[in-house]
Amino acid sequence: MTADDLVSLRRDLHRKPEPAWREFYTTARIVDELESRLGDDLDGLHVGPEAIAGDHRMAVPDDPELTHWYERARDAGVDPDVLERLEGGYTGAVAVLERGDGPTVGLRVDIDALPRRESDDPTHAPTAAGFRSEHEGAMHACGHDAHATIGVGVAERIAASDDFSGTLKVFFQPAEEVVGGGKSMAESEHIQDIDALLAVHIGLDHPTGEIVAGIDGFLAVSHLEAEFTGESAHAGGHPEQGRNAVQAMATAVQNLYGIPRHNDGKTRVNAGVVEGGSAANVIPDEARIVAEVRGETTDLMEYMKGRTRQVLRSAARMHDCEVDIETGAEAPSATSDGELVSIVADVAGDTTGVDRVLERDELGGSEDATFLMRAVQEHGGTACYVGVGTDHPGGHHTATFDVDEDSIGHGIDVLAGAIERLGDESV
Repeated sequence: MTADDLVSLRRDLHRKPEPAWREFYTTARIVDELESRLGDDLDGLHVGPEAIAGDHRMAVPDDPELTHWYERARDAGVDPDVLERLEGGYTGAVAVLERGDGPTVGLRVDIDALPRRESDDPTHAPTAAGFRSEHEGAMHACGHDAHATIGVGVAERIAASDDFSGTLKVFFQPAEEVVGGGKSMAESEHIQDIDALLAVHIGLDHPTGEIVAGIDGFLAVSHLEAEFTGESAHAGGHPEQGRNAVQAMATAVQNLYGIPRHNDGKTRVNAGVVEGGSAANVIPDEARIVAEVRGETTDLMEYMKGRTRQVLRSAARMHDCEVDIETGAEAPSATSDGELVSIVADVAGDTTGVDRVLERDELGGSEDATFLMRAVQEHGGTACYVGVGTDHPGGHHTATFDVDEDSIGHGIDVLAGAIERLGDESV
């Protein structure tokens, strides 16, 4: 695969972004690339339900939403046989290359987009070059189009390499943005024999030419949804007959931000969605909060989750309302293993185009690659999360985010080199 091929693939994926569990076109396109470029060198390709443990999917959208995106992918002309295997939102793939005796190495890349509109400013590079999102309201605003491209590029590089002995599995993971897909891959059979796992993210406020060999500082995260129920009444005529669900919700929001922080490490809480009511003259009988909590460790996240549930229940009781609380998607914390960090740093230091290597840095956010990392570590393997710097004009998750496409090659070179080193050292 040439540099131009890589750019073409990345731009095609950027042009057709798909949010979590709707990555129908994206998965089918990845499958086509792998099959056409690797041919007989591809020893296994597990697609959709074969790639994940479906019972562990989290934050799956409803059927009408899935159907809309499924039909959109069909209209785009993807292979109907592949598309059929993805029906119901069972997206993602695992590619397998067997190259003799040696370790089983995994590479995890995520493939989903964000539900936000992309800038149409003429100075925005995708707009100027004609590959801006064709799906209004969806955008690759975090570089997962580049991640998928890196995954294909690494697979092709290892397939052609004489320096790797062992097995490579590339995990093309769906639904990272809603921390909904990592667990389903971590619970699949494909992770159980991994000796060393590499995960990758582009950007993270590191410039082109900079590599972070091992990223730590993952905040464990949990999403919660609270539905407050009261009783409606006329706000002017009989306000005393109502039980105000919005008042309960507002109390909860205020008190969530008053939860005491913990001496053991970083904690976070955020009420990201608050809504309720129907008219100015009606005491609202329904209101809703969608919130998230985070912690530097999984235990700290659980502390914040417990206190959040306490606040929500107390606010409901204060205003004579009921509240139903559901826990949504979650992801644990994780740490990159020093053994792999050293290998990545050593390879990166000898990679053309890389002019600075950081051994460690902190993410400061959450990532469901941690499910796969911890699964490998619990089975006695090692795991490492690698940062590939890229110049991006807008911050992650913004309408003007873009990647410096030269960094895609840097990522492939470093990751393929580290994988080769792992296979070579086992001989």
